[in-house]
Amino acid sequence: MGALDEGHFIVELEENGVKGGCFELGFEEERETTAAIEEAVKVLLQGLGEDINREGLRKTPLRVAKALREGTRGYQQKVKDIVQGALFPESGLESGIGHAGGAGGLVVVRDLDLFSYCESCLLPFQVKCHIGYVPSEQRVVGLSKLSRVADVFAKRLQDPQRLADEVSSALQNGIKPTGVAVILQCSHIHFPNFESAFLDSNHRGWVKVIVCSGSGVFENDQADIWGDFLSLLRFRGINVEKIHPRGSDDKCWCPSQAISKMGPANSGMIAAVASILRSLGEDPLRNELLGTPTRFVKWLMNFKNCDLAMKLNGFGLRRMDAVRSNGNEDIHSELNLLFWSQCEHHLLPFQGIVHIGYISTEGVNPLGKTLLQSIVHFHGFKLQVQERLTRQIAETASSLLGGDVMVVVEANHTCMISRGIEKFGSSTATVAVLGRFSTDPVARAKFLESIPNSATAGRRSDNDLEKCGSRSELRLVD
Repeated sequence: MGALDEGHFIVELEENGVKGGCFELGFEEERETTAAIEEAVKVLLQGLGEDINREGLRKTPLRVAKALREGTRGYQQKVKDIVQGALFPESGLESGIGHAGGAGGLVVVRDLDLFSYCESCLLPFQVKCHIGYVPSEQRVVGLSKLSRVADVFAKRLQDPQRLADEVSSALQNGIKPTGVAVILQCSHIHFPNFESAFLDSNHRGWVKVIVCSGSGVFENDQADIWGDFLSLLRFRGINVEKIHPRGSDDKCWCPSQAISKMGPANSGMIAAVASILRSLGEDPLRNELLGTPTRFVKWLMNFKNCDLAMKLNGFGLRRMDAVRSNGNEDIHSELNLLFWSQCEHHLLPFQGIVHIGYISTEGVNPLGKTLLQSIVHFHGFKLQVQERLTRQIAETASSLLGGDVMVVVEANHTCMISRGIEKFGSSTATVAVLGRFSTDPVARAKFLESIPNSATAGRRSDNDLEKCGSRSELRLVD
């Protein structure tokens, strides 16, 4: 592709043998594209009953536009531009006797963290990518280029199997090796809808799939070379027995497919999402995208701004385990309450767990888990920021419990891995303290000490917050 004059727009449908849109924008087109996405986002916010001029939402359309453009920048990139100049001569490759990196000498790069946008619902999904290749023609490729090539295709609207196939094919055509193998571990966030969240306490938080693709000597999935590659992945704890078989009838992994059974969605909002797809360089009429605008809108409507009355009656109450404080009062705690929410800054999901502690007072009975979980869901299913969510849960619980409440919220934010930040494994903890918890460090310490053991046990299942790393940020909400 030649140099672009400002204002010139090019669409390339074929790249290194891999079909898929590829376009580059001049300054004017980029500005117009951003503005078009902003207008569409305003329609979505208004469809949720939000005031687009309120503090917190004023810059949301621009932030969403930037995040989407960053998250789909792969449409504007070409594999050959990355690979050219990254192939290096290496002696011994012609000998055929199996030198390191030579004939039969596998090169593997593991644990590449990527994210992509699901073409079925427009929600981001996380990818752990593993690439192996056998060099040929006395050439090896710079290892960082494998990651960059994978990122080109991840930064497009994708399906796991197609993503694996495109990365494999592009590398085969770009570096001309003896063969390429790609394995992807993909994790798609699975939100319940507003109603089912109250009914299903065992909702599964993630949908996971492992897919593979091969070219050259890896094209036959029964070839011996696959055994070497898979053995090297087993060292990383990857269960290769769970690889999704190619050609399986179970082709759809996106949990949003079930949303299609819901009632009709807002036509104006659907048109706005279709406009976003066009602005990103996609065709809303592409077969895989036909239902995407409707699914995204129906999912987004879970966070519609409505004045729902809290119905606290009728929930079973039970006494919770207590930890004795220095005085004659009990510190009660309910740990690992699940929540799902939507960041109002970028319209990206975040989810996690909530821990609630309170000091019992005379005449106040401990609240049951069901009631506290309902309070968490009520405040979670809105456009939110984590700090506000923490405070709102604390204030609502405080109104029922006499005022002495402490709330800790731990969450993973999609915006921390998308829009160029890419802080995989990061998590954020926020704390709200009311009443005596704000002045009694002993009470605070006792409640916080009660969290790790119970939380660690709870996180062993898919029902609780999954943490992939140790980075965290703690914020205190007064």
